[in-house]
Amino acid sequence: MRALVLTKHGPPEQALEVREWPDPVTGQGQVLIDVRAAGLNFADIVARVGLYPDAPKTPCVMGYEVAGVIESVGPGVDGFEPGQRVLAATRFNGFAEKAVADVANVLPLPEGLSFEQGAALPVNYGTAYAAVVLMASVRAGETALVHAAAGGVGIAALQLLRDRGAVAIGTASASKHDAVRAQGAAHVIDYRTQDVKEEVDRITGGKGVDVILDALGEFRRSYSMLAPGGRLVIYGASNIVTGDRRNIARAIKEVATMPRFNALKLMNENKGVMGLNMLHWWDRSGSLAELIQPLVGLLEKGAIAPVVSESFPFSRAADAHRFVQERKTIGKVVLKPDSV
Repeated sequence: MRALVLTKHGPPEQALEVREWPDPVTGQGQVLIDVRAAGLNFADIVARVGLYPDAPKTPCVMGYEVAGVIESVGPGVDGFEPGQRVLAATRFNGFAEKAVADVANVLPLPEGLSFEQGAALPVNYGTAYAAVVLMASVRAGETALVHAAAGGVGIAALQLLRDRGAVAIGTASASKHDAVRAQGAAHVIDYRTQDVKEEVDRITGGKGVDVILDALGEFRRSYSMLAPGGRLVIYGASNIVTGDRRNIARAIKEVATMPRFNALKLMNENKGVMGLNMLHWWDRSGSLAELIQPLVGLLEKGAIAPVVSESFPFSRAADAHRFVQERKTIGKVVLKPDSV
């Protein structure tokens, strides 16, 4: 089969190559999927640069999520059959013409959703569900600040917050404000021209927000905007990626300047700081079922609807990486085999 291979770390034009790759083998409790679309995540950018310790050693095939048609099922699989449209979390190896997934991480692709939309669900909406519902336990009437609100996880979070009756504040560049409002944000802050903390103080009357979702690495500043009883969920540090090559010195500096939270202060202010790593969640639970299974009901009632920003063939994966790294996205970027 043909696959998009990360051959080495560096600029996407040099690091990514479509080449022949061994066909995957279906094992116990697994399905083999003929891939029609695969989700591109910022973690793939971090891995390509060389700053993602959980990524496989190069050469490797990245890709955490796919949508397609089941080609075959392995022993012990019930409820799925060849020819069925599905979406799945794959934990690497998704950027290929065929991919294997554990049945616990597979969902039927609802009628009316495209393969591209299906590939936008597992990681973005699973992350948002973990952050909004399970970790922050957002309640109706609470105020939540979503950094990078126009991104894949940002839009997923806005939709979940809207469904829970929360008041959402999003940060995004000015050209994306209408799109962010359309997904449920009551207020949008242009992080490039406005001081986010000053705007949050203005919007909340100086009270601060109840929940902050931070994928940027603005942890100290985010914490300062929490109201008493507030919860900060951190699930990324995209600000450390500033070029095409790994910069260990900069990464160390960024990590070294991250805040050390005072336990006594947290207790006295009834605040919480929580970290979220999807792969480690996967390791602990054995699957992403508790994060993606609830998405079925949310899709059925219309609470969530994946937004696809752009679709690129594998042969233009370098363009897709540039598109994501330059923060041009509104929603999800997906990759498709050139044969589709």
